[in-house]
Amino acid sequence: MARRLLHLLGPGMLVLLDRAFDGNVFLAEVHATGAMLLCRAKSARTPEVLRHLPDGSYLSRLHGLDVRIIEADVAMTGADGSSAGDRYRLITTLLDPGRYPAFAVVRLYHERREIESAFLALRATLLGGRVLRSGDRPGVEQELWGLLILYQLLRMAMVTAVETRPGTDPDRASFTTALEAARDQLTAAGDICPDGPADLAGVIGRAVLATLLPARRPRYSARKVKCATSRYLNRDDGRPHTVTTITDISIAICSPPPPGPTSKRRPHRRTSRFGPQLPTHRQLITAIITSQPPRDWERPRTRPAAGRQAPQHAHPAPRMGPARLLQPHRLRHLRTQHAAQTSILDNRTRPLTTRP
Repeated sequence: MARRLLHLLGPGMLVLLDRAFDGNVFLAEVHATGAMLLCRAKSARTPEVLRHLPDGSYLSRLHGLDVRIIEADVAMTGADGSSAGDRYRLITTLLDPGRYPAFAVVRLYHERREIESAFLALRATLLGGRVLRSGDRPGVEQELWGLLILYQLLRMAMVTAVETRPGTDPDRASFTTALEAARDQLTAAGDICPDGPADLAGVIGRAVLATLLPARRPRYSARKVKCATSRYLNRDDGRPHTVTTITDISIAICSPPPPGPTSKRRPHRRTSRFGPQLPTHRQLITAIITSQPPRDWERPRTRPAAGRQAPQHAHPAPRMGPARLLQPHRLRHLRTQHAAQTSILDNRTRPLTTRP
């Protein structure tokens, strides 16, 4: 689906991509549009080190595409004493370390989170928490396109107004102010046919400049998800559950060892900054199998001959009785108060019902 948006890219643009879009073919397609890219790579990727750069980054090649790799450990400290951190491996086509230092590129990648602000503006500010009114797919698509067009027009007016004051951070522009000013103009039907020259800032822009927000505070909190099967549900990276102000951010650029004549690629698993990682389940099984090479670990799958009965096990598996079935930890899909009721598994206690 992301390839459907490639025709909108062009020279002079910088595309920020999540680690789910770090495929070699897709990155080459983005680069072919003329736009520059900055993408986070998966932790399993170990690009080849071709040449080290003065700022700690290095050059590599992915599917014939010359890229620059930046590896950094980012650590944050909150006002409540909490701390969190992670390692980032960034892929970018900004190859000049003089114009684009590694520290600046790492901080720039944080701007990818602005998409979350766009989702909040669409869901809370424009819709006010309401759901879409349409009951069919064409109507839903029409409403979504209308919301996206309105959001883009307001953002364009906000950026145009902020650019009239050089040095002003666009993050200080209030989306709520721009929306209220646009509603007032639409209700009063003002400036539909202006008499004088076009006003660059306009009514919406002047309202935004008059109500600039203070500088954004760096904050962080634990990621909350509603999906019970999400892999982030039980993930604990040290972040507090409530929004906490960040008091310190440290960025350490990590340079891999220089390429040697024997090994061109680094090992897949790296040592965590919290200590050596435990072996995986696959590594443990492989170690057990390789410890006794002559042993036949695979059980032969043969059927008994005709007229012969399959041998009985000396210790047959115990049957799953009601006592074991009614354990709460085995009935996670049922409520806890129902786990002690034996009637939920006994069809004899259920009343017979007939349809009229």
